[in-house]
Amino acid sequence: MAETPPEKHTIDPCNGFCSQTTTFHSLRPPVPLPPPTIPLSLSSYTLSLLQHSSSSTTTPLTTTPFLIDFATGRRLLYSDFLRQTKSLSLSLQASFPSLSKNDVALILSPTSLHLPVLYFSLLSLGITISPANPLSTQSELTHLIRLSNPVIAFATSSHNLPFSLPLGTVLLDSPEFESMISDSVIESDCKPNRVVNVNQSDSAAILYSSGTTGRVKGVELTHRNFIALIAGIHHQSRIEIEENAAAAEPAVSLMILPLFHVFGFFMMIAAAAMGETLVLMERFDFEGMLRAVEEYKVNYMSVSPPLVVALAKSEVAAKYNLTSLRLLGCGGAPLGKEVSQRFTAKFPNVEIVQGYGLTETGGGATGMTGPDESKQFGSVGRLAENMEAKIVDPTTGAALPPGQRGELWLRGPTVMKGYVGDDEATAATLDQEGWLKTGDLCYFDSHGFLYIVDRLKELIKYKAYQVPPVELEQLLQLNPEIADAAVIPYPDEEAGQIPMAFVVRKPGSNISEAQIIDFIARQVAPYKKIRRVTFINSIPKSPAGKILRRELTNHALSGASSRL
Repeated sequence: MAETPPEKHTIDPCNGFCSQTTTFHSLRPPVPLPPPTIPLSLSSYTLSLLQHSSSSTTTPLTTTPFLIDFATGRRLLYSDFLRQTKSLSLSLQASFPSLSKNDVALILSPTSLHLPVLYFSLLSLGITISPANPLSTQSELTHLIRLSNPVIAFATSSHNLPFSLPLGTVLLDSPEFESMISDSVIESDCKPNRVVNVNQSDSAAILYSSGTTGRVKGVELTHRNFIALIAGIHHQSRIEIEENAAAAEPAVSLMILPLFHVFGFFMMIAAAAMGETLVLMERFDFEGMLRAVEEYKVNYMSVSPPLVVALAKSEVAAKYNLTSLRLLGCGGAPLGKEVSQRFTAKFPNVEIVQGYGLTETGGGATGMTGPDESKQFGSVGRLAENMEAKIVDPTTGAALPPGQRGELWLRGPTVMKGYVGDDEATAATLDQEGWLKTGDLCYFDSHGFLYIVDRLKELIKYKAYQVPPVELEQLLQLNPEIADAAVIPYPDEEAGQIPMAFVVRKPGSNISEAQIIDFIARQVAPYKKIRRVTFINSIPKSPAGKILRRELTNHALSGASSRL
């Protein structure tokens, strides 16, 4: 629970810092939220915003596409989306009478037109959605199921699930599912078995985030968490529309992020709240992305820094008409001044705004608004509405003022409930006053802009994904030909970072780099694969046995790894 904010005169209006509480406050005006005691699901709240958003455009919901499948060209109008969501909710209640509020549903599917319908339907029934990477291995899925304890799964027929759940599996690409979302369900006057009152404090989703102490964690996020996040995005969007005059046509966004990822999930919800058209790409393809922008006159994309680099360097982009593109939302890592300037020189009419968030904050925490803020190169923006922050000295625990570096702590209505099935990790990350310890080394400047310096946590940022070194090290150490191993991030212009392994062979072993890469690739999702290997005589460690990754990183970057 956030403490009562201090009087305004104690807060520095330039950076939001209060010297009495050593807390940074958002410089954005507070965004009103629904009273927390009122029953309200994320889907109901989002659809109420949709009705408000649609009133500011000249295009009715009956003719506005919500979703477009880039691969097939299939469209789902908002009116059809609403009907399918209602039909599916009725069908699920009729087909699974024991499916109850707060039950967990595991979802394994590539991006498709069905996924948003499924998400909204389950959320309206109070079912906790738990979408996972469809490329997860059996070992990874077993771990996820142990954490979230789902009672039902929704998947495509290409996934052979290595388990059976109490209510079984619904195949999203089957005739049975098509009948569940058809108009005939509504026309049959099928009545719901029960009225479901969803509380804002109920869990909406369990999304998966990698940790530094082992395998992925299940981040439990409530309806209230996402309502607060979407409220801020919607509020800012309305301000921008009013300042630039109401648009006659809905904005068009291109979704190249998977919908199981926190960023893709909340951006899909936000698009629905604002009545936007969302073009979906099941598999990312650079030139396909350019074709999509040209064909559907895309205005906005969410991207990672490596993609900005690719666009700035690409000669292929000149073949396509990208004049509709107005805004890139960039996250995952800070974007350097040089890259930003190279991009702007090539695309002078496209604004880049950066942001920062974690799965543990629903994907949002800081961001930029307007062209002036977007010129703060290297920054990830200012604190979002209703958020507070501290910069804490990792050694002394003292809260620090602007300009000093420390661990970023966050508090606000989007901060997670905790990690499912891991009370120890929850206690280590969330303190009793509601502060989330991000593990990131940061500082605020004198104008309230946040800068990420380094990661106290040891995650490797491969494109939009997080890869935990410990998980890969544990797998490497299972190989009978490996005596010891350590994994570090290695800089890569296209991916941001790639996993690099330092390996100590067992005496007599001649295991090769290719064999090690293949050994790991067979056990993990593609984004976690090791892509570089160096053989050394021993892994540098502290007296307590902790791997000295910084030493390995320094040697790797200096080209001295062979001399270790």
